[in-house]
Amino acid sequence: MTEFLASLDQNALLALPWMFEFWALPHQLPPSGAWKTWVIMGGRGAGKTRAGAEWVRAEVEGAGPGDPGRSRRVALVGETVDLVREVMVRGESGILACSPPDRRPEWQAARRQLVWPNGAVAQVFSAHDPDSLRGPQFDAAWADELGKWKKAGETWDQLQFALRLGKGPRAVVTTTPRNVGVLKAILKNPSSVITHAPTEANRAYLAESFLAEVAARYGGTRLGRQELEGVLVEEDEGALWSMQLLDRIRVDEAPAVTRIVVAVDPPVTANKTSDECGIIVVGADTRGDPRQWRAVVLEDASVKGASPEGWARAALMAMDRHKADRLVAEVNQGGDLVERLVRMIDPLVPFRAVHATRSKMLRAEPVAALYEQGRVAHVRGLQALEAQLCQMTVTGWQGSGSPDRLDALVWALTELMVDPAGHIGRPMVRSL
Repeated sequence: MTEFLASLDQNALLALPWMFEFWALPHQLPPSGAWKTWVIMGGRGAGKTRAGAEWVRAEVEGAGPGDPGRSRRVALVGETVDLVREVMVRGESGILACSPPDRRPEWQAARRQLVWPNGAVAQVFSAHDPDSLRGPQFDAAWADELGKWKKAGETWDQLQFALRLGKGPRAVVTTTPRNVGVLKAILKNPSSVITHAPTEANRAYLAESFLAEVAARYGGTRLGRQELEGVLVEEDEGALWSMQLLDRIRVDEAPAVTRIVVAVDPPVTANKTSDECGIIVVGADTRGDPRQWRAVVLEDASVKGASPEGWARAALMAMDRHKADRLVAEVNQGGDLVERLVRMIDPLVPFRAVHATRSKMLRAEPVAALYEQGRVAHVRGLQALEAQLCQMTVTGWQGSGSPDRLDALVWALTELMVDPAGHIGRPMVRSL
């Protein structure tokens, strides 16, 4: 870096602070290709606002201060006019702060607009007033925190009608993800592109005390997934599990158990694009009245793209880590080959083959009931599994691909709690 800086002349050094491409993080740079909407989705403090402001700059600025850029009419849309002004325009990462002195636009408060030296104009709009977007027309737009908008659908629709100038009008959306219909629809649109980053990605510009505090308080929770990891947490209508329920059952330390099983849901194929191999470890305290038994999900050891031998070894390693009593595996796809594969590695492994004779939803319902009764806990760090749980509904699986982690969990809890046919004797209590 020192050698590079020494090679620059005085003008280049003066320009360097304003060259965002040099300093930007990968998620802050526009993707290539002919997209119409770029969604920058990230956690709090991940640098979304700076990315949006710099994109507007890149759209309106030309080679020189007076030269035209790609866009000349820009819509700046936020939850309220005040938030647009204080965050998108005048904020620490807003347009004014990011603009070099010779290209800095003038803020005309009375007209709620920015005017650049080259004549480009950006107008301010509130998502509380979708009809204010009727009439004006634009060739670019920046929509901030769309997930919070009260009238998100109406405002976004009106903005699309207004983006009708130029050869290829485009919009950037900077938002912390929320489970709202308009955002999900934008993400699914073929003309949309997405970049994503957690809060942690921008740690160089954030206080260490802030990162430590929010990680300790919200790590492993639904709110943490949304606000820190920048992940869209979806809960489909009629879901058998909810994130609110899962937030309540997490524990910092696993309770004592008497049995532990590792359950496997093998993929049909074995390559980089195949479904995951679900491998879930669950323990249960099976002393006394079965109606009082309690279980705890100890680990999600699932693997993706592994060979049959690879996922078999991963399952056996999980058994060894937790000193599990039994390996349970669904054999609908592989039949006896699944057991033979496992026994090639460990001939003495306690193994039980299970067959899926009912739908995933019907198998999952009695397991979901255990959660509703407060009889299942989760150790922290099972976010991928929990995301799948929230997409299993009374009408079936609503996610993409196969819910392999969920399937493995269902087999494990069925073995331990729903239909404990393999329960023999009363093993010694284990403190984990």
